[in-house]
Amino acid sequence: MRRWSVARVRALRQDTTPTASVARIPSTGAVTRTHCHRNCYSVLATQAKTQPVRAAAQSQNVSCSSVHSKPALSAVKSPRPRPDPYTMLAPQLDTLRETLLTLLGSSHPSLTEIAQYYFLHPSKQLRPLLVLLFSQATNGLGRGWHAKKWAAECEGAGGRAEELDSPLTRPDVLNDWNPNMSDHTASFTSTFPLQNPRPIHEPPIPPPFVTDPNPTLASLPAFLPTQIRLAQIVEMIHVASLLHDDVIDKSPLRRGAPSAPAAFGNKLTVLAGDFLLGRTSAALSRLGESEVVELIASVIANLVEGEILQLKAVHGEELGLDSAQTPSVGRENWNIYLQKTYLKTASLMAKGARAAVVLGGCKEGEIWKEIAYAYGRNLGIAFQLVDDILDYEAGESTLGKPGGADLRLGLATGPALFAWEEHPEMGPLIERKFKQEGDVELARDLVRRSSGVDRTRDLARAHADKAKEVLGPLPDSDAKTALEVLTERVVKRTW
Repeated sequence: MRRWSVARVRALRQDTTPTASVARIPSTGAVTRTHCHRNCYSVLATQAKTQPVRAAAQSQNVSCSSVHSKPALSAVKSPRPRPDPYTMLAPQLDTLRETLLTLLGSSHPSLTEIAQYYFLHPSKQLRPLLVLLFSQATNGLGRGWHAKKWAAECEGAGGRAEELDSPLTRPDVLNDWNPNMSDHTASFTSTFPLQNPRPIHEPPIPPPFVTDPNPTLASLPAFLPTQIRLAQIVEMIHVASLLHDDVIDKSPLRRGAPSAPAAFGNKLTVLAGDFLLGRTSAALSRLGESEVVELIASVIANLVEGEILQLKAVHGEELGLDSAQTPSVGRENWNIYLQKTYLKTASLMAKGARAAVVLGGCKEGEIWKEIAYAYGRNLGIAFQLVDDILDYEAGESTLGKPGGADLRLGLATGPALFAWEEHPEMGPLIERKFKQEGDVELARDLVRRSSGVDRTRDLARAHADKAKEVLGPLPDSDAKTALEVLTERVVKRTW
């Protein structure tokens, strides 16, 4: 029996495959043990033949399981707190808002006042936040980074902050006449004389760049001046869309204050929105990047397309049904709803984020532009889905605008479409755009008695999770973590 035991122990020794880690039993530290895939007691027995394993463990006041236990809490480093996106970039967002107001000056004081109206009220600033975060997360990664950084530092290359405020066309031609810019504009009190052309200043030729294979984060500027200007541009486009929306929707409130149409009238509000779009077009031209101009110009077209889709509620004619058929909840309903959601909300986030990466030197064939667009598209749809939920859940004081506004406008959003699947009586309400007396109240009740809100939130969560997932290839950084945090905040928000 003894000979069998010794042979058995030798066999165990030979068959044991230790791992690289070694645990020391606490207290005296006299007994050590190698982690292996065999029974713990068998290995200890080979190290202390005369002492039973259990007795050895007991004498050290330790059990076998404790040998494999995790290190003491004092030895484990606490996880680094994740950055709050808004707190991390609060100084930049404040400066961005302040300097943006200088872009909105007009020769007509009333136009200046209304153009600046919404910028003077608190806002989420989500769109400029995305631009800045993606700038910080991707600067230094693109093949064209060194050229972009050089242009931001070299006088005359067109990328310095002060150069972005300089017009490409002579000021008295670009601005006509402005009493606030008498030195740079031409009065209409006399005929306009022929002016000598401006002297030509050739931009400096960029030097040959040697790519640093291992750039350190400390050596990379978080934002280029062009990226900061882009953040202002996307916010201006967003506000222009709000001005137009509030006229179309007849909204009395915006951000807890009287809406621009309520304060200034519809005509001035529409003109102020157009003025903002004109200012953004001029600012875009100075960024020196044709792809960015194309991206942002397509956003403006998307906003118009989305507004037209929203004006058309889902009804039989649009679904291709004849007048005798009753519309049913189907893929086409959701396609129209989600397409409108992309065009009116997600497009600006997705293409703004992509444009920020382009301004950082990312070229075609690099993954960073695709990450920015996929993230912005998914996050934007998630954001709007939650907005549609809040129209049912939140009150006027929370939203800064009347609750239930979508139904009063005749819009069937996610919660109503899901409720339609569970309550067929929702269909006729949607078809007549909630126009009859009591339709809005009945629709809200049907949504409350359905799982519409929960299912819409699940759909928002799926898009937000995908937005977080696509960030995977980005190098680890505070900006990347902040983008991840943002995906969680969007779904949980109550504002």
